[in-house]
Amino acid sequence: MTAEAGAEPPLSGLRVFDATQGVAGPHGTMLMAQHGADVIKVEPPEGDWGRQIGQVYDGQFCAHAVAFNRGKRSIALDFKDPAGLAVARRLAAGADIVVENFRPGVMARYGLDAATLRAARPELIYASVTGYGQRGPYRDRGVSDTIMQAFSGFMSINRDDRGTPRRFGMIAIDVMTGLYLFQAVAAAVLARFRFGRGATIDCNMMQSAAAFQAAKIMEHHLEGAANPVLVAPTGEMPTADGWLNVSGVKQEHYEALCRAIGRPDLIVDPSFRTNADRLARAGEIIAIVQAEFRKKTTAEWCAILTEAGVMHAAVADYGDFLANEHVRAVEAVVMADQPGVGPVPHANVPGAPPIDPAAPLARAPRVGEHGAEILIEAGYGESEIAALLGKGAAAG
Repeated sequence: MTAEAGAEPPLSGLRVFDATQGVAGPHGTMLMAQHGADVIKVEPPEGDWGRQIGQVYDGQFCAHAVAFNRGKRSIALDFKDPAGLAVARRLAAGADIVVENFRPGVMARYGLDAATLRAARPELIYASVTGYGQRGPYRDRGVSDTIMQAFSGFMSINRDDRGTPRRFGMIAIDVMTGLYLFQAVAAAVLARFRFGRGATIDCNMMQSAAAFQAAKIMEHHLEGAANPVLVAPTGEMPTADGWLNVSGVKQEHYEALCRAIGRPDLIVDPSFRTNADRLARAGEIIAIVQAEFRKKTTAEWCAILTEAGVMHAAVADYGDFLANEHVRAVEAVVMADQPGVGPVPHANVPGAPPIDPAAPLARAPRVGEHGAEILIEAGYGESEIAALLGKGAAAG
């Protein structure tokens, strides 16, 4: 789905109090910003710890911080200072949506929990992002993306040639949790406008990982296999100079592949006639097909497979992806300048308005960058703002 040009973004007019750090919460609230919400990023004076993941630019930006915080406004508040906490309470009280990712019970100590805020505003949408959720024996455990990949079974289906379970090479569980967070909040916004009710949302990494892997979990229960082969031959194929991936679900796909690699005899071979036959001898048929792919280069095979109508793709890196003619033609990725970092590629979000490289939605804020203007909007006078900034209760 593509947003209509000039259309009012669906979350326009809604304000989000975003007290999240890291990746999962910031990803979800970034999506809210890209769909029109006014997202106020409330971070500690030293900044969101997610600004320090990997290589850091200009002292406060990394790739993850830029990718998952663009389009927001930032105010830095010290919740341990009564004056800073008072500002946070005022901002939260005026928000339509509150999102936080503190451990269970922490926001209650600050008077910023769902029960307190929704008692005054029943229509408030309040979302908590945690590792294991708000209840259960693991509720107070800390967790990272890698830990949840291990806990949820995700690493069990990503093993190397020796059978060693491996971490997936990105912060996958956090990112998918952000997607489920946005989905849950978007549904709650719809319910609020239809029925006038708010919501309290528990969006945690464990349940997000389970939802994402629902079919694999069910498959394990029914079949007892950690990662069974579903279709053969399919998967990675070594070529004379690299790798490509081929996929075929239907019998016609298998037959097209056999003809493309010059082995039509495999179509009528009784050992491989149906997918069930091929699954029973998966190692054998895959080895035969791989041997054929080693005879030509990746480019040669891509041309042959395209002509034959066989689903395939060369195994690319991110540089290859950015340079791809189709990616460029549909503007799937847009370059925009991030102050303090330089030009960076932003992936357009399906359904959200296309990124305008010159617009505020295309850049992430500095720590506390919008503090003064947010305080003015909240009704603070110049002397009050000066006092808050002067004593370090707020920064901006």
